[in-house]
Amino acid sequence: MRGSWKIRIMIGLAIAAFTYFQYCNSKEINKYTGREQAMALDPNEEIAMGLQSAPQMAQEYGGLFPDERAQQLVDQVGKRLVDNSMAATSEYQYDFHLLADSQTINAFALPGGQIFITYALFSQLESEDQLAGVLAHEIGHVLGRHSSERIAESGLWQGLAQAGSVGADMGGLISNMGANKLLTNGRGDELESDDLGVRFMIKAGYDPYEMIKVMEILKASAGPNRVPEHKSTHPDPENRIEQIKESIKVYNSEFAQ
Repeated sequence: MRGSWKIRIMIGLAIAAFTYFQYCNSKEINKYTGREQAMALDPNEEIAMGLQSAPQMAQEYGGLFPDERAQQLVDQVGKRLVDNSMAATSEYQYDFHLLADSQTINAFALPGGQIFITYALFSQLESEDQLAGVLAHEIGHVLGRHSSERIAESGLWQGLAQAGSVGADMGGLISNMGANKLLTNGRGDELESDDLGVRFMIKAGYDPYEMIKVMEILKASAGPNRVPEHKSTHPDPENRIEQIKESIKVYNSEFAQ
């Protein structure tokens, strides 16, 4: 029994070491943010994943909104943001989709440049600048390569949980630790995308303070039953607003020089 226990520990350690080596070996500097990240996908794989997933995502939200003029506005604002930012020189292919769902207030980006906004959110926006705030944030997710990073981190924690299960019956504990870490990093993704979004808005000539009004819309839509920050991938809207204000100060000063 004692020998069997030692073998299990050795196998667990080997799995953990191999998993961690793979994770570290996948790290690279994101040329759009300057941040070192572990990446599970290269840009071409991100683009392919996004294009493959886009039709299914649209179907889950009732298809595309059947108003050509509204879709043209989304395309126009999205193109202006891309053309006036680092997104213009990226590998990614940007497509902007207005979804028919009139109940779910949401916007999201798939890897590689497929960006979506529901009609429920679109209809709440009061200006083109607010629409720009939503789309700029989602472009930030694409250039931040957040999906690729989260996939890499999920693989790390799954491998460590497997190692813990083999070596010391600690797989469940490690899985819980990983889930909490992924939630924390998810909140970091949102703040980074807000920061990039402010930058893109200013560069494209939009009023970045309108992004704050978007946060207020999202806060109102969540109501009193909003999920606590520590249980969500999204920071509390009040915290996001404070960070957005700081980003506006930084970029207004930077671009004024």
